[in-house]
Amino acid sequence: MEKVVADASVIVKWFVDEVYSKNARKLRDEYINGSVEIISPELMPYEVLNALKHKGLFNKEEIVTAARVITLYGFRLYPLTGKLAERTAEIAVENDLTIYDASYIALAEEQKAKLYTADEKLIEKAKFDFVMHIREFV
Repeated sequence: MEKVVADASVIVKWFVDEVYSKNARKLRDEYINGSVEIISPELMPYEVLNALKHKGLFNKEEIVTAARVITLYGFRLYPLTGKLAERTAEIAVENDLTIYDASYIALAEEQKAKLYTADEKLIEKAKFDFVMHIREFV
């Protein structure tokens, strides 16, 4: 089974119809079917729920339901500790990225996995061959 890192910009598209939501939902479907394992840093659910809240499209009950659904997906989430934390800091400083964004890259690097994102700025700044735009997931 292929292991991939999905950042919050991809998971948000499971809940909101946006450009490339179809690609993001295909990744979700392959995860549900067991073809792909999605892993992420522990901060991913926080980022997803924060993005959903700030989009202003959901009421309180819908945000609570989204929190429940994210938990039920059962993602393998990695804490920012040890070598992963150190590598995250290095990547952030070397590439002028947030610690948040760098944590996804560091995890993908550590796990030898592709990182899927919908964040164009991240792709521009991060020159890693394993960082892919979600549009490439077809």
